[in-house]
Amino acid sequence: MLFPLFSFLCGMALASVKGHAQLKTVLSTLLAKILIPFVIIYNMVFYQEGHLALIALSILAAVSLYALYVLLFKDRLQALCCSYTNIGWLGLPIAMSIFGSEVSGAMIALYIGGSLFGNIWATSAVSQTAQPPLVMIKGLLRSPPVIALCIAAILRVLGVDHMAHHAHMDWAYLVSKWGMSFAGMCVLGMWLRHTRVNVTDLILSSKIALFKLLCGALFCLVVYLFIENDAIHQSIAVIFLLFCLPPAANIVALETHYQGTGTSAKYIAAGTIVSCVVIVLYAALWYLFASRV
Repeated sequence: MLFPLFSFLCGMALASVKGHAQLKTVLSTLLAKILIPFVIIYNMVFYQEGHLALIALSILAAVSLYALYVLLFKDRLQALCCSYTNIGWLGLPIAMSIFGSEVSGAMIALYIGGSLFGNIWATSAVSQTAQPPLVMIKGLLRSPPVIALCIAAILRVLGVDHMAHHAHMDWAYLVSKWGMSFAGMCVLGMWLRHTRVNVTDLILSSKIALFKLLCGALFCLVVYLFIENDAIHQSIAVIFLLFCLPPAANIVALETHYQGTGTSAKYIAAGTIVSCVVIVLYAALWYLFASRV
C-alpha cells in the first residue's frame, strides 16, 4: 500500500520542479506504450482461464454505465467520465496493493475491456459530429492495448506459452509491474497538483460516485447470481473496484482535440479526489472483512 502512495507523493513534489511537464509526458508515454502493453502481452501469453469472460464483462459494465447515465441525465461527456475509468494508471496499482499481485491478470483483462470501450466510444462521445466508422476502427487498431493483444496472439501461436524456462520474461514482468505503479501514480500526482477544483465540482463528482457505487453493487450482484463462472466469482471484489475508480485521464485530451474545450478536466480532477476517498474506504472495509474470514 505504501509504494503507490510514495509514487503519488513523488509526483506531487516533482510538479514543482522545472521541466515537470516533459517528465510527465515521458512517464505517460512509457506507461501507455511500453509498460502496460508488456503487462498485457505477458498476461495474455501466459493466459489464465476466465480472462476472456472478464474482458467481456468489463465492456458490458462500461456500456451499461454510459447508456444508463445518458438516459437519466442526458450529458454525454459526464456519462463518459462516469463509464470510462482510470484502470491503467490508478486501478492496476491500487488493485495489486489491496488484493495482492495475483490479481494483476484479472485487472489486465478488465483493463483491456475498458480500453476497448474507451477507444471505440470515447471519440464519438466527445465529438460534436459523428465519427465515420472507418476512422473509429483505424483508431482502435492503432491503440496500444489492441496492438499488445495482437502480439500476444502471435506469441501464443508460436508456442511461447509452453516454454519451460521464461525467467527473463518473469523478471521483465516484475519490473514492468513496479514501473507501471510508479509511473501511473507519479503522473497522477503531477497532474492533480496543478488542477483547480471547487466545491461544486466535488459535489457533482460525489453524486456521480454514489451513482456508480449503486450501479456497481447491483451489477456485481446480478453477475454473481446469474453468471456461473468461477473466474468471475473469484474476481467479484476486483470487479466492484471498477466502479470506485475515477474518469480516465485521456478523456480531456480527446475533448480538447475534437471540441477545443477542457470541461472534463475538472470532472477528472474532482472525480479522482472523490475516488481516492472511496478507494481508501473500500480497502479498509475489505481488510476488515478479510481479517474476520
